[in-house]
Amino acid sequence: MDGQAPNIKKWVVLYPIYINSKKTIAEGRRISAAKACENPTCVEIGDCCNHLKVPSAIEIDKLYPRDFQQVGRVRVCLKREDGTLFNPAISSRKELMLRVAELVPRHPGRTKKQEAAAASSTSGTSKSGKGGRKKR
Repeated sequence: MDGQAPNIKKWVVLYPIYINSKKTIAEGRRISAAKACENPTCVEIGDCCNHLKVPSAIEIDKLYPRDFQQVGRVRVCLKREDGTLFNPAISSRKELMLRVAELVPRHPGRTKKQEAAAASSTSGTSKSGKGGRKKR
């Protein structure tokens, strides 16, 4: 990892919207909806890149140009200085997006969130008109 920080501008940019199955191609999705995952985050993408042994840097302060509600992006380095691939299985940006989209649903943070969401949805929290007490 020595000496790579100045070259971060040359790294591939991966916005979460590129692999979001909830978005259309017009909104910025770059892979098929069937292979994409639901609402990925920068942290999940960064963790997946680490798992794939590919250097990455999360830029949480950056916005997606077409939709300023989408916060954050991940810079990924596919090749070393001498041109060899960090991970021989990932030779292109598209290949990287497909592999990351496969891994995100199995991300440890995501499985915990789904369990918590399932537990909270059964507790019956619902928004009713003007506040007040919940009926039980």
